[in-house]
Amino acid sequence: MTRRVLVVEDNEANMQLAVALLEVAGFEVLQATTAETAMVTARTAAPDVIVMDIGLPGMDGLQATRALKGDPVLRSTPILITTSLAMDGDRERAIAAGCDAYLTKPIDTRTFADAVAELVCGEGEIDG
Repeated sequence: MTRRVLVVEDNEANMQLAVALLEVAGFEVLQATTAETAMVTARTAAPDVIVMDIGLPGMDGLQATRALKGDPVLRSTPILITTSLAMDGDRERAIAAGCDAYLTKPIDTRTFADAVAELVCGEGEIDG
């Protein structure tokens, strides 16, 4: 069974990289460039996991994570937060928002798809 991943990223190069890595690993990839679009897509397409950038225009990734985790239908969908501006307290804010895993950018192209796969299997955790 093909697993569905929703990638939420406003940077085109980062989106292309994530999509390419996930598709090569056998995932079906949905895309959104804003948190608002991601929330609609998540509700209609029921992804197995969401990869969410923190720094999105408008509603940021942490606000979107809180909203998604507050939705009874989506609450159990794993969310992997990514950020290029890893600052003190970001990991703690991500945990408080309800994310299931945390990765800093640039993503490691050798391990990214595996990190997503672990979340789909329910084995993911907050890492680095």
